[in-house]
Amino acid sequence: QIEAQNRYSTFDIEAPQLQTKKKIWVYLPLNYEKSTKKYPVIYMHDAQNLFDREASFGGEWNVEETLDSLKAKVIVIGIEHGNEKRIEELTPYKNEKYRNSGNANAYLEFIVKTLKPQIDSTYRTKTNAKNTCIWGSSLGGLVSFYAALQYPDVFGKVGCFSPAFWVNKSNIVEKMEKMPKLDAKIYLLCGDKEDKENMVSNMKEMETLINSKRCECKKLNKLVIVKYGEHNAKLWRNAFAKAYLWLF
Repeated sequence: QIEAQNRYSTFDIEAPQLQTKKKIWVYLPLNYEKSTKKYPVIYMHDAQNLFDREASFGGEWNVEETLDSLKAKVIVIGIEHGNEKRIEELTPYKNEKYRNSGNANAYLEFIVKTLKPQIDSTYRTKTNAKNTCIWGSSLGGLVSFYAALQYPDVFGKVGCFSPAFWVNKSNIVEKMEKMPKLDAKIYLLCGDKEDKENMVSNMKEMETLINSKRCECKKLNKLVIVKYGEHNAKLWRNAFAKAYLWLF
């Protein structure tokens, strides 16, 4: 159902991999109905925080206003997080500090095997990796980065905001070291005021690792450290437009 005042619709889908149902938010570009074009797709986590101030925790990202103002030719698929299961779904590996962590493989399998095929058959999408982006912040940044390692032929672009690398850092480093190459275009961003978990140094270390997998001449990644930026929706909302324009 399209809500009159909003530029998005929602639907529910079974997620057998997670033994649950997921609510999905869909943003279609301006004039989608009037055209026959196909569009790239951004899959975004924590959909509660993307469009809707009422549903969000700590403020929304204003995704639709931002993309409308850019006249962005892109479809956004927001995936609701699992509330008390959020940590479980968005962490690729177990971490003793977090009970039930480490179920991101099932979550990503849901996106790749169940959700994406439905989106591709319902909407006019460009289905290849170059036109498929995965994007999130905090744990959503961590799982987006991991998704590009796990499914390099599905996700060719990554929006990686304030990624919670510290939760699974050694495992991610190990996985990256084993990869012969990494082709995804990756936008890494954090604020210099969110360093309680070595955010900045972890991101720089990841950037070095990414660069070891490809020629820097390709300019396939960008690392942005925002002065006075904190770990919150304000940082991500303000950074969204620039990151989108760079990725696309």
